[in-house]
Amino acid sequence: MKLKNYNYIALLMNEILLQNVYACGKRCDILVRGNLIAKIADKIEAPAAEVIDCSRMAAIPGFINMHTHAAMTMTRSAKEDMTLMPWLQYIWKIEAQIDEEILYWGNKLACLEMIKTGTTCYNDMYWGVGIAARACDEMGIRGVHSYCMLDNGDMVKAEKERKALVRAFEESKSFSSLNMFEVAVHAPYTVCADNMRWAAMFAEENDLPIHIHLSETEQEVKDAQKNWGCSPVEYCESLGLLSDRVIAAHSLWLSPHDIELMGAYGVTAVHNINSNLKIASGYKFPMDELMAAGANVTLGTDGCGSSNNLDMLEALKTAALLQKAWRNNPEAAPLSTLLKIGSENAAKALKLNAGKIEEGRLADIVLIDMNNVWFTPNYNFEANLVYSANSSCVDTVICDGRIVMRGRKVEGEQEILDNAAACGERLMSRIK
Repeated sequence: MKLKNYNYIALLMNEILLQNVYACGKRCDILVRGNLIAKIADKIEAPAAEVIDCSRMAAIPGFINMHTHAAMTMTRSAKEDMTLMPWLQYIWKIEAQIDEEILYWGNKLACLEMIKTGTTCYNDMYWGVGIAARACDEMGIRGVHSYCMLDNGDMVKAEKERKALVRAFEESKSFSSLNMFEVAVHAPYTVCADNMRWAAMFAEENDLPIHIHLSETEQEVKDAQKNWGCSPVEYCESLGLLSDRVIAAHSLWLSPHDIELMGAYGVTAVHNINSNLKIASGYKFPMDELMAAGANVTLGTDGCGSSNNLDMLEALKTAALLQKAWRNNPEAAPLSTLLKIGSENAAKALKLNAGKIEEGRLADIVLIDMNNVWFTPNYNFEANLVYSANSSCVDTVICDGRIVMRGRKVEGEQEILDNAAACGERLMSRIK
């Protein structure tokens, strides 16, 4: 089936002037030229620029969602109130029925939701990289795409998985600059040792990140001790998988030695608090310990099948509250740390010149509407953003120097909702 080729805000604007915006702790002007933040000053004259009056707005870096499964928007609320493994078995049954059209509209729906909630880049672990990249191009946001290896120890399937990943990598070479590729290994318990070693080698040879689920549940750690005589983190090290390329989703059930290893190798840990809470995987994410050891801590939502939404601002608040609660320390997860794990640390992991409102950085900017109850009074913008507001305060989103949402309006939004709803009905009709 041939899918319609959409083009959202296709014209690359030469200059955008954000006038009188609150950023970096003060009111200023920000000039976007091409896809970069060209200048930040008290007053900027730019006659040719498109001017946006930001007198009631603040500018923040676009959120970077470091772990999700974008097209799992099509599994949102499909199965509730289950623990991880039974839930996974049911979800895999649904995913076996996903065709290209469903995958396409699922990705479009995910991009729409992320734009509406202030995310300008996401790190995905799924399949159909070409379809996902196309959705990103059409919606105007960044995506890091992967072919997710999953062989369950079947050596015939293991070889097929390697070939499929290589094909996806070759396909990615034609992607636009909005899209990146990475190696994805589902988890140590679903991918054989040979493929884990191969993934590490392939990533090293091609300078790619490695995305993996790691130490998500207590049972996973117990099974690892039984099967391998060590923790999942230690097992990954024994296979040569640990490095600063690794983006380890969840990283929840960690021993002191695991934390030491992740710090020593400079691993990026992704906290997925809402998903972990909902599936009751755990909540004591060792944020302080990982950072002290030298690991890079970031934030993700996980997929909509488990977390039900892709809202990074909601995830930031939940992460902060849980850190304070289980540590019995209101000073835990300070605002300065929270905002870094939502953007700056993630950009570092992806080697992306973004994550800060700063001259020379990519113009991935979210404008926050402060003309509402959540920012009144506005003694502390960061506190109001994380603890008072919600994502309805996201007014305008600029990614790569292009306006992809203004006044909370995204071009083609209703068509995406209509087609995604129809695809969802068709998908669930196939499940017996």
